[in-house]
Amino acid sequence: MRRPATAITINDQHAGRRLDKFLRSQLKGVPAGLLFQLLRKGRLRVNGRKAEQNYRLVEGDVVTIPPLTVETPEENTPRPSSAHLDRLRDVVLHEDADLLVMDKPAGMAVHKGTGNPFGVIELMRHLRPDLPELELGHRLDRDTSGVLALAKTPTMLRHLHGLLRDREDEIGRHYLAIVAGHLPDDMAVLDAPLLRRDAEVVVHPDGQRAETRVEVRRRVADRATLVGVRLLTGRRHQIRVHLSHAGHPIAGDERYGDPRFNAQVASRGGRGLHLHAGTMVIPLPDGAELTVTAPMPREWERLIDTGL
Repeated sequence: MRRPATAITINDQHAGRRLDKFLRSQLKGVPAGLLFQLLRKGRLRVNGRKAEQNYRLVEGDVVTIPPLTVETPEENTPRPSSAHLDRLRDVVLHEDADLLVMDKPAGMAVHKGTGNPFGVIELMRHLRPDLPELELGHRLDRDTSGVLALAKTPTMLRHLHGLLRDREDEIGRHYLAIVAGHLPDDMAVLDAPLLRRDAEVVVHPDGQRAETRVEVRRRVADRATLVGVRLLTGRRHQIRVHLSHAGHPIAGDERYGDPRFNAQVASRGGRGLHLHAGTMVIPLPDGAELTVTAPMPREWERLIDTGL
């Protein structure tokens, strides 16, 4: 599709946003490399002047965009099936003018990737075409279920990203997990540093600081423990690696887990990674707090009742 030249006046929702991120949100389908090339050549301009990609927009700025060829979603991506969409039709836990908070199903990636044309964000945009600015406020692993916050406005998106980037402990992130063995009552804090190595994460003295708080919620004889987990930092695979390092890997964890325990759980009908984002406490820009809870999956109750 050929898009004619346009001029966009920046409103208060986009004020303070980086120019390159604003352009990518407005020009979906235009390759990022082309946008950066047009910025370098001065063909994408702010107030009639060449601007750097990291320029922070000010309310009232006028961004001028030359004619562009844009791939529409219909040209670039097949339409999701009704089966894909049906999984997200009744998952909203909270919605207001700025936020949409949902209970993400296990086994669903939050965004599309290689071999996966639809993630949560793409499917929600199909279900909610009335929310053109909808973006992920944070991420959950594909196999983790539970509370996931989506920002409906650029202002809320920047607020959430700022909380996660600068003040990791201000968003309360509380999880549930079923782990192998009898986790001791006094194992309250796991604080091993974590280092990324390709697709995996390992405990290493040169890694980033990582702190996880755990508490016993329910015991399944001596074979397993339902634990409550609170993230105080947000490293990749943090909960999974910390619990595995402590000798209590999460049920169904194929990367960091115990194959024998996983096989035992599977024999009782347990499927997938047993890690659930149960509650999120979000500080709001006005000083209030929003608490949203996703109930523990019903399948977990049945599994625990079997005694593993």
